[in-house]
Amino acid sequence: MRKTKEQTLAWLRAIAGELATATIRRLDETLPWYGDMPPGRRSAVGLVAQAGISSFISWFDDPKSTPWIAADVFGAAPRELLRSVTLQQTLQLIRVTVEVVEERVKDSDDDLREAILLYSREIAFAAADVYARAAEQRGLWDARLEALVVDSILSGEYDNELPSRIAALGWNGHGEVSVLVGTSPRMLDVDQIRRTARHLDADVLIGVQGNRLVLVLGRSTPPGEEREEPVLPFLEIATRLEPSFGPGHLVLGHEVPSLVDAAKSAKAALAGFAVARSWRNAPRPALADDLLPERALAGDPLARSTLVSRIYRPLQAHSTELLSTLWCYLDNGRSLEATAREMFVHPNTVRYRLKRISEVIGWDATGSREALILQTALILGSIAEPDTPRIRR
Repeated sequence: MRKTKEQTLAWLRAIAGELATATIRRLDETLPWYGDMPPGRRSAVGLVAQAGISSFISWFDDPKSTPWIAADVFGAAPRELLRSVTLQQTLQLIRVTVEVVEERVKDSDDDLREAILLYSREIAFAAADVYARAAEQRGLWDARLEALVVDSILSGEYDNELPSRIAALGWNGHGEVSVLVGTSPRMLDVDQIRRTARHLDADVLIGVQGNRLVLVLGRSTPPGEEREEPVLPFLEIATRLEPSFGPGHLVLGHEVPSLVDAAKSAKAALAGFAVARSWRNAPRPALADDLLPERALAGDPLARSTLVSRIYRPLQAHSTELLSTLWCYLDNGRSLEATAREMFVHPNTVRYRLKRISEVIGWDATGSREALILQTALILGSIAEPDTPRIRR
C-alpha cells in the first residue's frame, strides 16, 4: 500500500536517529580519515551528518518553502572543521550519508527515492559553494595579511606577532632573503608571479605600495638539501621575474641571512630604486650595491657606511700601499703608465696591486662603473677621518 506524504514524513522523523547512528558507523568503517580524527572533530562530523538528515526531512516536507542553505547543515560544526576537512572528504561524507539513507528507504515509493537523489545533488553543490566562499574569504584575508607583513618588512617595524603572521601565510622560504623593488604593471598577475617563483624553487611575498611592486624573495629548498639543479642566485631569480613588473627601473637589495633581516635588504632596494634614474645605463634589474654612489650622494646613510666599511677600511687595514695605489690610479684617470710614473714603480707592479685590491674588496678598479664606486668610497672614507693625514703617494 502506497504511503501518503504525511505517513512518509512521520516515518522519516521516527528513523532519523537510527539513520544518523548508522551513518556514523559507516563513516568509521569506510573512511580512514574519519577514524584518524581527534574525538572532537569526529563528533563535529557526526553533527554535520545528522544535520544533513534533518535538513532533508524538512526540505522533503516543503521544497517550496524558504530555501534551505548550506549553513543549515554545516553550521552545526565549528568553523575549524572547514579548515581540517577538505572538499573531497566532505563529498565522501555526503556520499556515505546518502548511501545509508537510500539503503534504508529502498523499499519506499519512487517519490522519496527521487527526492533523495535531488537533495544529495543540491547539497553537494552547496558544499562546493561553502568551500568556494571560504577560499575566497581566505584569499582576501591572506592578501591583507601579506600586505601587512610586507609593510612591516619595508618599515623595519617588527613586533612579536610577525613570525606567526609569516607562518600563517605559509612562507616556505629557507635561508637567505632578498627584496626586489620595481614599478607595478597596469594589470598585476599575482598568480603568475607565484607560479614563476615556484618554478625557480623560490618563495615570494608580494606587496603593492602605490606604483611600486615589492617582492620579498626566499629559497624554498632548505640549505644542505640535495638538489638536481644548482641554486639560482637572487639576481637570476629577479631577472626571470622581471616581466611581471611595469616599465621603469628594477632594483634588487643585497642578500640577508633570514626573513627577519629582510628590512635591511628592503631599505637598500628602496634607496636604490629612488636614485636608479641617475644611472644612465642601469641594467634591469640592477643591484642596490651597484647604486651605492648615487645612494650616498642622495644622503643614504646605509650606502655611505657600506662604502666605507666594505672598501675604505678593509684596504686601510690591509695595506696603505694598496690604498695609495688606488687613490693614485683613480686620480690619474685609470692610466697604468701615469700611475706608475707618479709612484716610481713599474706598470706591472700597478697591475699586480690592482689585482690584489680586487681580491681584498671584491671590486675591480679597471671598470668604469666600479671605479666610480671605489672613488666615492675613498672620498667618504677620508671625510670620515678628517684628522688623518693624507696618504703620500
